[in-house]
Amino acid sequence: MNYQDILTGSGCVRQSHNVPEYEVDGSWPLPLPEDWVLGQCPGVAIDDKDNIVVCNRQDITDEEAQSGENAPMVVIFDPAGNVIRSWGMQASMPIKPERLNIDCEGNYWITGQRDGMLQKYTPDGELLLQIGERGKFDSSDGTIKGMALNSGKNIFFQPTSVAVDPDTFDFYVTDGYGNRRVAVFDKSGNFLRQWGEQANAVEAEEGAPHVFSNVVHDVVIGINGLLYVCDRWGNRIHVYEKDGTFVRNIWVGTGTPTLPDNRGTAWTMVFSNDAEQSLIYVMDGRNEQFHIIAHESGERLYTYGRPGHQAGAFTHGHTIAIDSKDNIYIGETHTGRRVQKFKPVAC
Repeated sequence: MNYQDILTGSGCVRQSHNVPEYEVDGSWPLPLPEDWVLGQCPGVAIDDKDNIVVCNRQDITDEEAQSGENAPMVVIFDPAGNVIRSWGMQASMPIKPERLNIDCEGNYWITGQRDGMLQKYTPDGELLLQIGERGKFDSSDGTIKGMALNSGKNIFFQPTSVAVDPDTFDFYVTDGYGNRRVAVFDKSGNFLRQWGEQANAVEAEEGAPHVFSNVVHDVVIGINGLLYVCDRWGNRIHVYEKDGTFVRNIWVGTGTPTLPDNRGTAWTMVFSNDAEQSLIYVMDGRNEQFHIIAHESGERLYTYGRPGHQAGAFTHGHTIAIDSKDNIYIGETHTGRRVQKFKPVAC
């Protein structure tokens, strides 16, 4: 099935009594301490205690800085919305963090969208691992303006996300805004393998394997052991075996009539909490919505959201996370600059 089949066929929204509906919880979070102000919030993740971990780009405006100050780069909220821990400043961390992921051991992984590096931390902020250097890129001249090499074994070009294999502790990196690959490393950070390159328009429309339309934006490992990779401008989620064998596409067919889609619909994703992970929650930044998609069939079952700045609307909705009670958390970047909570309601 290609992209045009999705647009003309099964792209309609259908309701199912097994799929939750959502409403915004405007009471979350509680006020930040002191004079803290959040900037863009590209990373949101949930730990094993249902605490909400937010990565903040520390980019408040000059006017905001006159009466407030940047919140730390990592801010941890309890389920009620209280700040319970925080740490990190930009001087030693990614210049523009892109995502925060939590692995099965509770460690935090942070990638740098204006860097060629990623970092691994303990929940208390102790640096455990770093690959790449701040401000250096896997490019022809080492800068962000250079030609992407798509080949670095110890450096990236604007990486976006990390998924850690709970069995082997190998980790998979989507790399990302500059490169077009999934790069795989062992638990010590040694390069193992990679796949991916730039797609042309025909490959994008056909849903060809191992090619990405532009931003390789997210990677998640399912309970089935497969990798789910968000091809943002390709409006699809690629599914791979861990060795890079292509399995199938899951299309997020709500974007432009043809591909590539220069904003894209397949930004980030999480699975539902049931044992089969029967649902996929996808953040669609083009339409400022999140969708619930049937894992097996790819059918879109539910959609929530619209563009805007009011509670429940999104401005550059970027990252989606789910806690054990099926509450959804959306981090917004650019002029959104917040995290919102959405709670399931009776259908």
